[in-house]
Amino acid sequence: MLTQNIMPRFSETDALGHINNNTYGVWFEAAREPIYKLFLPNLDVKKWNLVMAHSSNDFLKEVFWGEEVVIKTAVSKIGNSSFELKHAVYQKGILCTSSKSVLIHYDFSTKMAIKIPDEIKARLEKHIFTNSWEPTLDILEQ
Repeated sequence: MLTQNIMPRFSETDALGHINNNTYGVWFEAAREPIYKLFLPNLDVKKWNLVMAHSSNDFLKEVFWGEEVVIKTAVSKIGNSSFELKHAVYQKGILCTSSKSVLIHYDFSTKMAIKIPDEIKARLEKHIFTNSWEPTLDILEQ
């Protein structure tokens, strides 16, 4: 499991006074950075080898400016060339948003998915989601 703390900015709020739904994609990208580094430690965009195939969010509670959020990220599935991540956003200890994304190990020159090397799979497995991860995250099993 990975944890990222973020302080929401005033600019991330909308007219309703809570964090705008478009902000979560930026937050989840920041939370995925340690996963990106498993594939490309220096994050050299000229050698980038991941693409996102799917992303979905479930907004359960409003998130507000001025109170820190905690984003927890775990690997939920590992395939031959793709893997699934689940994110959970907490504010004041309350689960507010859950998310799922699927990333593909990708060769941009051939425009094809490529096998995830065994050594990277082993590193991904260290972040695998389990039922014992945290009781309040059982919504991530859905």
